[in-house]
Amino acid sequence: MAPDEFAAAAAVPLAGGLALSWALEACLSLRPRPPWRRPASAVLLHAGLWMLAFALAWALVRRPYFAAALALAGAGLIVVVDNAKYQALREPFVWADFEYFTDALRHPRLYLPFLGLWRALGAAAGAGAALAAGLMLEAPGLSWAGVCALGLGGAAIAAAAGSRPRRITFEARKDLRRLGLAAALWGYARSERQTKAPPATPFSVPPAAPPEALPDLVSVQSESFFDPRARYPQLRPGLLAEFDALRARACAHGPLRVASWGANTVRTEFAFLSGLDAGRQGVHRYQPYRRLARTGLASLAGYLRGLGYRTVCVHPYHGGFYGRDRVLPLLGFDEFIDISAFEGGAPGQPYVGDRELAARVTGLLARERAEPLYVHVITMENHGPLHWERVDAADEAAVCREPLPADCRDLVAYCRHLRNADAMFGMLASALAALPRPAGLCVYGDHVPIMPGVYRRLGEPSGETDYLIWRPDGTARAPAAPLAASDLGQAFLAHMGLMPAA
Repeated sequence: MAPDEFAAAAAVPLAGGLALSWALEACLSLRPRPPWRRPASAVLLHAGLWMLAFALAWALVRRPYFAAALALAGAGLIVVVDNAKYQALREPFVWADFEYFTDALRHPRLYLPFLGLWRALGAAAGAGAALAAGLMLEAPGLSWAGVCALGLGGAAIAAAAGSRPRRITFEARKDLRRLGLAAALWGYARSERQTKAPPATPFSVPPAAPPEALPDLVSVQSESFFDPRARYPQLRPGLLAEFDALRARACAHGPLRVASWGANTVRTEFAFLSGLDAGRQGVHRYQPYRRLARTGLASLAGYLRGLGYRTVCVHPYHGGFYGRDRVLPLLGFDEFIDISAFEGGAPGQPYVGDRELAARVTGLLARERAEPLYVHVITMENHGPLHWERVDAADEAAVCREPLPADCRDLVAYCRHLRNADAMFGMLASALAALPRPAGLCVYGDHVPIMPGVYRRLGEPSGETDYLIWRPDGTARAPAAPLAASDLGQAFLAHMGLMPAA
């Protein structure tokens, strides 16, 4: 293909596809500024990345219009996923989310129900139509020299524009609106790779002089746990009877500020274990286990190990999910017990239940041992998707004192699991109270559940969860006090006499 023929073949799909790529951005739920209102470097970066993607697709399929359609289909997929994520989690797509594409194939139940059937079918139909049209309606034509020059030019433009400093806040909504999707993703990817030495944490200090008898400790990160009764008076007051009894004699309790809505459990998990808030995590706040947690920073578990504790984490799900099997040992845990140690969920249930999980933990506590024990529990039962669960009149009567609207059955399913979480809290407290040494329990929720229909009809919660810190010898109820998840671990150890209060 001669140079002039190549230019003629490339001009329309290249320029038209670039214009359409910006039009796709206008389909985002959180719409970015138009290109002429963005920083020039962000516009050039977008254009350079488009040129590179177009050239790679052209080299693959040998048809320029088909190549543009493929590149646009890839961008369109990100837009569809972004909108689904924003609807469910109130957060746009960020660079760290790319790993969830492979996670969705390994753990489809955790992701695909929130994408939605019609979105999935529409994306599949669009991809199939583009593939058929491209192969049947366009004849192949390719100049390797031209395509290579186009791709290298796009890469050079993207690299030059992407290396220019831009003000990135790591607040995903703000960055997307100001920079656009491509530039925001590029900026987060570049920042993530610039991880340096691990930051200091509240647990970087030498262990304090311990009390004469070290207490056994259990912390429970309860999946999607919060107390919904104040927000939804239709629920029975006794829904969380065990939690109420513990709260009545708690060292501390109240609302817990967490960094996510509806999902992204590891954000609260890491905040609790590291003591680092979102500001100190920077770009890693969206998925701290990808890089930051692997840098060898000091953690709550490592601090306790320095005092002579045996540290164990129990999570009844696949150990490779979020890379916990590799990350948790780096965060100071001697042992990680995952789903391979369990027989599986109850009949008809997709996850290991909280009562079975509590039985496993009480077994660990009851073992004969010389050293104190710390067990961090990450539950799974109430993960959802709640809208996939069936509930009947008996389920509703068990958790509600008055009927709910028909489109609020998610709340019944959620509260059915809350009753099991509540039983778990009571089982663990009883086991700790029966131990020969002092003991302490910390319970908290990682985020509120995904229940969009309930929130539309009955109102939405604040996004805060609930926490409590309890010890068997506690007698007086402390007043409710709000706390951030990043401060909870230090507060727990302080109430157990293991480190100074913050």
